[in-house]
Amino acid sequence: METAADLVAAEDLLLFVNAAITSTGQREFHSDAAEQQASLEFLHEYVRVNYRDLYAAALALDVNDHNAALIAWNLLISAGEATPEQRRLEGRLIARRLELLPPQRVYRLFRRLRRAGVNNRRTRAIMRDWLNSRPDLAFHAVKYRGLLKEAFRHAHLKPPGELGDFLFQWRRRRRYTTPVLDAWRRAHYEREAIYRLPYTVAEGFAAHHRIPRKVFLERIEPNLTRLERLRLQETARELKVDGVRADLTRMPLTRLAGYVLSLPPSTRAERREELTGALRAAARRTAGDQAGRWGRVVAVLDDSYSSSGSGHKRRRPLAVALACHFLLEALAGEYTPLWLSGRRDALLARPYGATPLGECILDALELAPERLLIVSDGWDNAPPGLAAEVLRVWRSRLDPDGRCEVVHLNPVYDAEGYDVRRLSPAVPTAGVRNAENMPALVELARFASGRGGLAELRAHLDRRVAAFLGETRLGETC
Repeated sequence: METAADLVAAEDLLLFVNAAITSTGQREFHSDAAEQQASLEFLHEYVRVNYRDLYAAALALDVNDHNAALIAWNLLISAGEATPEQRRLEGRLIARRLELLPPQRVYRLFRRLRRAGVNNRRTRAIMRDWLNSRPDLAFHAVKYRGLLKEAFRHAHLKPPGELGDFLFQWRRRRRYTTPVLDAWRRAHYEREAIYRLPYTVAEGFAAHHRIPRKVFLERIEPNLTRLERLRLQETARELKVDGVRADLTRMPLTRLAGYVLSLPPSTRAERREELTGALRAAARRTAGDQAGRWGRVVAVLDDSYSSSGSGHKRRRPLAVALACHFLLEALAGEYTPLWLSGRRDALLARPYGATPLGECILDALELAPERLLIVSDGWDNAPPGLAAEVLRVWRSRLDPDGRCEVVHLNPVYDAEGYDVRRLSPAVPTAGVRNAENMPALVELARFASGRGGLAELRAHLDRRVAAFLGETRLGETC
């Protein structure tokens, strides 16, 4: 039987997971960066101290990269508080998660560990295994040269081959046999060598040599990654540079939605077929074998003014709503979207107006869906509190058996409340950062509705951890 402590533990973990999915410590529409960071740091400390095993298991969930690195940091600096069994599992979880993080985040974590003087055997083993697993350290040496130097020093490792000279005494050699290393050396005085380097490195040399932007983009185009093409596509159009075009059909869904919203409405209308086709292709790819299996679905999608986000996360809440719209269209057998603004053309969505969630939820429930998904930051203000009352009456009087599954997905962390803002105790709320994680979040949200206790939540985490570690290529790190 569940005890009061078990219920509190389950609630605490779900609260932490919501925060770790949505918050990146940056400014949001309703709170500044300092509030976000202070609130997030408190939650990390609280959960690590009180539920260390659950805290480590969160690395196997869909937490964002910022919080994954923060969890790894907190576990490594507090190794003395863990039992030997906990340290072994934590080492494996950290190693696997680092494999999935962008390299620059991992290197920044290593730098932070070095500056804090954290240099125990487990930390050095994790750093060693991660560096040894890199398929092209020469590429990293060029792109993250200073960070890579610090990592080798801190882990007490000797760089292989000529990499040591390149990192610590690059002028010592007249030439390097590794092409990218020699191109970096030559780029200091030879323009042509710039175009054999990664874009982010070449850009600095191009400024040094005062190469015109148009000429530089035309020449560097073959070296651009998929996401660099996406970022530079509009700049290339303005400069009339041919060839810098991203294959939108292969872009991640939420990132693609953010790109679409960055375009002026007139451009979106002109490229309607291309953009809609790309969004639907990304949604079908994300849905996979669940496509068409969600039955009759209605979505309430927030495009109010607060969905404009902040200067750091421009239009992020609206991008998540737009991505969820296309994903639900792919998942549902029958789908009806209801935007708060009343618009019917999702491609032209823009942040505008108040947040009449209550009225829109009423309209959605009248359609008798099997599932109702609400994607909103939860600031119901037209009128305030109507959404909570509608959901309370619906769940207690009209649908006490839960024939209609209602889930609220919130893309914004509420720093003051230490959680994502909830619409009503009658429906579960889960934090969401990427629409791609929506199916897993809907499953996790059932624990917030009281349909699963701590034992079932632990079993769910154990399954996620087992699946997560089953893919690791590093093996067990001590």
